[in-house]
Amino acid sequence: MSDTRARFRGWGGVAGMAAACALTAAVTLLPLSQGGADALSSTPAGHGTASASAKADDCKEPEASLQPSGADGPAIDAIKERGRLIVGVDQNSYRWGYRNPAGGGIEGFDIDLARAIAEDILGDREAVIFRAIPTNQRVAALDSGTVDVVVRTMTINCARIDQVAFSTAYFQAGQQVLAPKSSSITGYDKSLTGKRVCSAEGSTAYEALERNSFGATFRDEHDGQSQDEDLYTVPNQLDCLVRLQQGLVDAVVTDNALAAGQAAQDPAVELKGDKPFTTEYYGVATKLGNDDLVKRVNQVLVDYRKGPWMQAYNKWLAADLPGISGPPQPKYKAG
Repeated sequence: MSDTRARFRGWGGVAGMAAACALTAAVTLLPLSQGGADALSSTPAGHGTASASAKADDCKEPEASLQPSGADGPAIDAIKERGRLIVGVDQNSYRWGYRNPAGGGIEGFDIDLARAIAEDILGDREAVIFRAIPTNQRVAALDSGTVDVVVRTMTINCARIDQVAFSTAYFQAGQQVLAPKSSSITGYDKSLTGKRVCSAEGSTAYEALERNSFGATFRDEHDGQSQDEDLYTVPNQLDCLVRLQQGLVDAVVTDNALAAGQAAQDPAVELKGDKPFTTEYYGVATKLGNDDLVKRVNQVLVDYRKGPWMQAYNKWLAADLPGISGPPQPKYKAG
């Protein structure tokens, strides 16, 4: 690990990193109004109406996506006309999507995939505008046309397939508990009783706690209201780690893939429990109705799984999340 990255280890370093990320996120999300950039921000990819989606009640296989295709369509044409792919990403998830403190650029596993999509559509992996978006704004960013795709450790599930259109799965993860090494918490179990637990708004971790919190406190008093305290439920997942470091919460529930990166940043914390208590799959999300873009991303993933995926895994994730032999196999809808 470089000296630059080493500075972010420990309680104070990660808190400082989170503060820096919050500042840069505010800048990244400003409207693109310089030069000729107005067209970039005001032209959402695709103008079709949303196609019928499976209802959550009838959902049995949410990971099944459209058949891959390299053909163009309305969404692809809009991206080509603009000359840039606009991607919603995280910029504070270590190893997935984060700002390199040395150069300031965004890098990570999700970022490599986003660049592969841009290279396929536009012939240039640098033809990307990255927009940092909070966890709870991923769907809204797609609906408004602020971004073309979201590549941000976004779990495919039955509730979300009525909100966005997903590619095939590109990573398998699961929910797990992160807590100080000295904590009596043993995992997602009764050891959480009476504890204060943090999760990100709009995350599957929060949904899991809603189903069974084991007697933990995990809701803010004014959740979802203008006076939301953002203590136990926060806009960005890294905020939970900062609150853990400050002693404001006792544990964090999040994807094990993200938690492993946070444990790598801070040697005082660790994953609790032998394994994740859920099985979840990340997908690239697009606006409902942009079927040509979904098919194109699926085509990119066909080739990505043949080599680039493992290269990216070895580069970004293997040290902190070892033992993964390859990407999940794709599932496709019939017809």
